[in-house]
Amino acid sequence: MDGYTIAAGAPALEDYLRLRIAAGLSPKTVEQASAGLPNTWHGVRVLHEGRVIGMGRIIGDGGTAFQIVDIALEPAHHGKGLGKAIMTALMDYLSAHAPEGAYVSLIADGDARHLYAKYGFAPVMPASIGMAMRVKRPT
Repeated sequence: MDGYTIAAGAPALEDYLRLRIAAGLSPKTVEQASAGLPNTWHGVRVLHEGRVIGMGRIIGDGGTAFQIVDIALEPAHHGKGLGKAIMTALMDYLSAHAPEGAYVSLIADGDARHLYAKYGFAPVMPASIGMAMRVKRPT
């Protein structure tokens, strides 16, 4: 990880919006990100030459349930172990600060499931199934 630094803290609004798009995640509005980012329980940023090029966040209630979200890395920096570094930093924080027995979930897109499995995450099916929806305003 020569030339890279992992720093604690949620990304700045502009970095968050940019990194989501760069990593192929769904874009968010300024309003959405402005409301959501302050609710980060713990976050990490990856810096290269002073610029934020990666991020990851933990959200949750601080006691019983947490979710790892927004793992994003600029494509030009893939293959350098930075995804592992983000996950290690998040998992280290959870191990040190989350109550024993707290439930930690995430949504694994594509091959990312292989990375998350290295940190103890396993599919919950058939006992449970992950579900999602997007809020839509009535027209």
